[in-house]
Order: sequence, then C-alpha cells, then structure tokens
Amino acid sequence: MAVKVYVVYYSTYGHVGKLAEEIKKGASSVEGVEAKIWQVPETLPEEVLGKMGAPPKPDVPVITPQELTEADGILFGFPTRFGMMAAQMKAFFDATGGLWREQSLAGKPAGIFFSTGTQGGGQETTPLTAITQLTHHGMVFVPVGYTFGAKLFGMDQVQGGSPYGAGTFAADGSRWPSEVELEHAFHQGKYFAGIAKKLKGSA
Repeated sequence: MAVKVYVVYYSTYGHVGKLAEEIKKGASSVEGVEAKIWQVPETLPEEVLGKMGAPPKPDVPVITPQELTEADGILFGFPTRFGMMAAQMKAFFDATGGLWREQSLAGKPAGIFFSTGTQGGGQETTPLTAITQLTHHGMVFVPVGYTFGAKLFGMDQVQGGSPYGAGTFAADGSRWPSEVELEHAFHQGKYFAGIAKKLKGSA
C-alpha cells in the first residue's frame, strides 16, 4: 500500500503554491509514495482579494480537516503574517478540534514550509510558532535540518529557507522563488517522504 503524503497549503499570491508544487514533486520521487496537493479554505471575500490584487485560486482541491486523517504524513505551507502563519491556515487548524479531541493525527509526521516578505520577516519565527499546532495534535515534527547541504549556507544571493523547512522571500510580491529555493523545496519533499515511508514501514 502506498505511503500517502499530503501537501497542504495556503497562498495569497502564489509564492507558497510554487513551493508546494516542488515539494509534491520531491515527495513523489520516492518509490512507494503517493503525494497529493491541497489548499485550505480562503477566509477573505472575493471583493477584498480583488482589492489586494490577489490572483484567482488555482485548480487545487480544498481540503477538510477530516481528510487529514487519510495521510501518512503532512507538509503544511503558508505565508507569514507578523512572524506567524497566515490567518487562513490558523483558521483551518482551529477547525481541527474534533481531530484533536480524538488525537486522530497523533504520531503522524509533519513538516512546514513558508514564505516571508523580507529577510527579517520570519523565516525562523514563522515555522517555530507553527510547531505549537503540531504539538497539540501529537504529530511528529520533521525538520529538514541541514540535509540540503552546502546550498543552505550560500551567501552569494538572497535565499529563503532554514533548518525548519523550505522557504522563499516574496518581497513586495514581485519576487518569485529562486532556483535554489525550489531545489530546497524539492529536497524537503523527498526527504520528508523518505521519513514518512520509514515510519509507516516500522509501524
């Protein structure tokens, strides 16, 4: 039976969505792993999104809290808002109370990836503060660490990402994930899927 890895994200302008696509590719590259990408519900009205200049949502299925239980491992992605996850992702986690009550997600591996506007905008605090959600569900946080190798230490260009997970800098929205950031995302997906596969095999 295939190991199911879900990539669950929220993206206003598409930056986190780009990372999610690469993470899915990385997870799918592991033999015996079936990766699926999902987005969480939008909480802002279309009128507000229009005024913000947000593009239409991609053709990606919207996940419900109950569907999380089907996965063997889950990677959550979101942009930062003042150093923490965006309200849309927080609202989704707030809707998982029933799963928390039954501890339905306990023992499942989980990872995090993210987007920030600036270099000091939360490439560490965003995932760090998000870990509380995983902890209350009893999930096993799987950081990517420095397994990406020397490229994580690169100083020749601006790049997002950290030991917590893949990341990108969106700046004013005009900057898109760089080649290195996309490689980091692919690596995280592949690395995480390998861990999820090992955990399921030893269960």
